[in-house]
Amino acid sequence: MTEMTLSEMAVEVLTTANGREKTELSRRYAAQWFAARDAGAALSIGQATAPLRPARPDSPRLLDPRDVPRRRPGTEAGRIAILHAVAHIELNAVDLHWDIIPRFADTKMPLGFYDDWVKAADEESKHFNLVCDCLEALGSHYGALDAHAGMWRAAEDTVDDFMGRLAVVPMVLEARGLDVTPGMIEIFRKAENKQAIEALSTIYAEEVGHVAYGSKWFHFLCGRHELDPKDTFHDLVRRYFHGALKPPFNDEKRAEAGLPPDFYWPLAAAHKKPS
Repeated sequence: MTEMTLSEMAVEVLTTANGREKTELSRRYAAQWFAARDAGAALSIGQATAPLRPARPDSPRLLDPRDVPRRRPGTEAGRIAILHAVAHIELNAVDLHWDIIPRFADTKMPLGFYDDWVKAADEESKHFNLVCDCLEALGSHYGALDAHAGMWRAAEDTVDDFMGRLAVVPMVLEARGLDVTPGMIEIFRKAENKQAIEALSTIYAEEVGHVAYGSKWFHFLCGRHELDPKDTFHDLVRRYFHGALKPPFNDEKRAEAGLPPDFYWPLAAAHKKPS
C-alpha cells in the first residue's frame, strides 16, 4: 500500500465532518508526521485537492455573525455560550492549519514550515477537545448552540494568496485571541471553574506559537520576494480583512509572537496608538 502524503492526510482531515473524529484523525496524522521526522526522515508533502469548505457536522447551525445571540458571561448559560464559541473557533482553526498545506503545496517551502503547521493543527485539535470536555461537564456539547459562519471567510478570501493567508489567519485572527483570552479566563476564575481556566490557559499559552509561526513564514516569504514585511502586511490586511482591527491589543504577547505595534496599530479602529 502506498504511504499517504501529508497533503492527502490534510484533505482527509478537512473532509471529516464530526469534530471529535476530525480532531482524532488530525492528532493521529500529526503523530505520524513527527514520528517520521524523529526518525530522520519526512513524509512526502505531495499534492491533493483541498475542498473550498471543510466538512461540517449537521449542528451547530451556522448564522451570520450579526444573528448570533450576545453572550452574558455572568450566567452559566452565558459561560456555556462562551465555551461553545471557543470550541467553534478551535475546530475552524484545525481546518485552517491543515488547509494551508495542500492549498499552497505548489510553493516550495522548508520542512520546518510543515513542522510548524502540523504542530499547530495538532494543538488546535487538543484545544477543541479540552473545550468540548468543559462543555460536557456543564451538561452541554458542541453543536448545542448556534455559531457564526464567518470563520471560514478568511480562507475563501485568500484561497489563491499564500501571503494573504498568513497575514489574515495567524497574524490577525489568531492574534485577536491573544487580546481576548485573558478576559475569558477571568470570567471563569470568578465562576471558580477550574477545568475551563486550565483549558483556556493552555490555549492562551500555545496560541502565541501559532501567531509566531505566521509571522515567521510571512517574513520568510517577504524575504524571498524582496518585499517590505510591514508595508506588505498592511496592504494584504486591507485587501482581505473586512473592517478595522479592534483595540485594546495585548502588546506584550503580540511582541512575543513577533508582531510589533507598528504592524497592527495603523490598522486599528482608532488609527492611533495611545501615548
